[in-house]
Amino acid sequence: MNGLNRSMVSEFVLLGLSGSWETKVFLTFTFSLLYFGIILGNLLIVFLVILDSHLHSPMYFLLANLSFNDVGLSSTTVPRMISDLLKEHKVISFQSCMTQTCFIHFMGGTEMVLLIVMAFDRYAAICKPLHYLTIMSPKRCVLFVILAWVTGVIHAMSQYSFVMNLPFCGPNKIDSFCCDFPRIIQLACTDAAKFEFVVTANSGFITTGTFFLLLLSYVFILVTVWKRSSGDLAKALVTLSAHITVVVLFFTPCVFLYVWPFPTNSVDKYLFIVDFLITPALNPVIYTLRNKDIKITMQRLMEEANQSVVHEFIFQGLCSSKELEIFLLLLFSVLYLMTVVGNLLVVLLIITDHHLHSPMYFLLATLSFVDFCLSSVTTPKLTTDLLKNNKTISFGGCMSQILCVHFFGGGEMVLLVTMAYDRYVAICKPLHYSTIMDRQKCIRLVVISGIIGFVHAMSQLVMILELPFCGPRVVDSFFCDIPLVLKLACMDTDTLGIVINADSGILATTCFILLLISYTYILLTVRLHSEDGTKKALSTCTSHIIVVVLFFGPCIFIYLWPVSITWVDKFLAVFYTVITPLLNPAIYTLRNKDIRNAIKKLINQHVN
Repeated sequence: MNGLNRSMVSEFVLLGLSGSWETKVFLTFTFSLLYFGIILGNLLIVFLVILDSHLHSPMYFLLANLSFNDVGLSSTTVPRMISDLLKEHKVISFQSCMTQTCFIHFMGGTEMVLLIVMAFDRYAAICKPLHYLTIMSPKRCVLFVILAWVTGVIHAMSQYSFVMNLPFCGPNKIDSFCCDFPRIIQLACTDAAKFEFVVTANSGFITTGTFFLLLLSYVFILVTVWKRSSGDLAKALVTLSAHITVVVLFFTPCVFLYVWPFPTNSVDKYLFIVDFLITPALNPVIYTLRNKDIKITMQRLMEEANQSVVHEFIFQGLCSSKELEIFLLLLFSVLYLMTVVGNLLVVLLIITDHHLHSPMYFLLATLSFVDFCLSSVTTPKLTTDLLKNNKTISFGGCMSQILCVHFFGGGEMVLLVTMAYDRYVAICKPLHYSTIMDRQKCIRLVVISGIIGFVHAMSQLVMILELPFCGPRVVDSFFCDIPLVLKLACMDTDTLGIVINADSGILATTCFILLLISYTYILLTVRLHSEDGTKKALSTCTSHIIVVVLFFGPCIFIYLWPVSITWVDKFLAVFYTVITPLLNPAIYTLRNKDIRNAIKKLINQHVN
């Protein structure tokens, strides 16, 4: 760290991807979808391997580790690349740049070793099938994975040791969208040609060495099988095709980046995109579409869900009066339109206005996007059902609705805790705010909230999918929720209901208590300094507190209140799925000076 502190450069400027404004908006949308697919697809593979006992084998254990590593590798660079696309000034602190580079080489080195281990696994399965379970024992598989992690750490730290003592005192522009050791060395205020050669050779050696080992292993497998039977050769090719595709996609960009003697920045950027975005997105597709066991597992889960005689549920809706339904149709249509426009306007303002490029507004934009998604899960269906006599939803649609409601709801709870932490740092530690709440930490906190929401939703859905539904199918509400669906199962679900409600209730109450503690701590800390500070802190936190109360109040009442009252539950459900997502942008825009100024600026630009 002493070497790092001698550097005069405190931040680097990332030149990123060039292009017109329209192109950058298109890339932002495309990369966001791909990143969402990476998270969802790879974590789905991890959950399938964990949940299905038929996939508890060495090959799928290694596949789950590869998928988890792909999530980490992509998350190291892609969220920042997306957030930087629409920014004019793309900067990254010196420490964050070094951290990002270390994680890239740690995850990349780990993945290379994992691919070798998976090739060895295929060799043992195809060439020595009788001894497969002995060779690839559970203990040995765990040791192989640990070896992959250790290799990744050694590779990253060996690179870091060459760079940490270099002086940086002049140029600080990196012609890329992420940091990498060869590009950082080029900016050093010394003759670093030897260091650059050693660092590049290090990465190039592990890349080409791993690639040739993989090629030799596949050749050895195919030659061994060919000697036995030509029919087995075709079968081995089919078995290995998915693995070979992943290897080619991952290693080709790495070989060009670290071994090719004529680097071209424009080409290198797209090679990075292939490694960090395209390959992690294609891996789950390749393994699910070309892997029979994964497809069978997904079909088995769907069949287990469809074992019930009930193929659809009927909603009773909000009321039986036709006149009232027409009024509610108009009301909810207007409310949903305002929700969409309001939340997406907040997101657009924060993306386009550089004055709003701060941690607080980044978290606010994420909250607005989550609110838009949460409302879209239920409100359009509620609106279209109001004029229908037969308000039905398929079994799969009902399960999907439950999954999405708890995914976005659980993620929003954790996100609100993150926003409270942001306010605590801003008010109680203002001098260290930019250091504590740096961009990388904000992105990590948002990713963590999404992961917690996903885990929470999957834990709920798994317990529901195992239930038989053979008789009643009327849900006394306007959308599917677990307490209501549980009542329709053809078995005693009292114990399961307590577990599921406790899951949602504990998450809701824990987040709510953490929020109350954080605000209490903020006010007590500020009060010790001055009375005026208390008023200012109250003013700053008021909008956040209002959002918290509006969101958590109905959730806690629905999942923890021991007595269920149907009309009250319906009203509360409407409140947190329709009203709260609308009030959030109204509260933050009407009470926030910066947002109001950004709206005025946007209007003036369009008028001019």
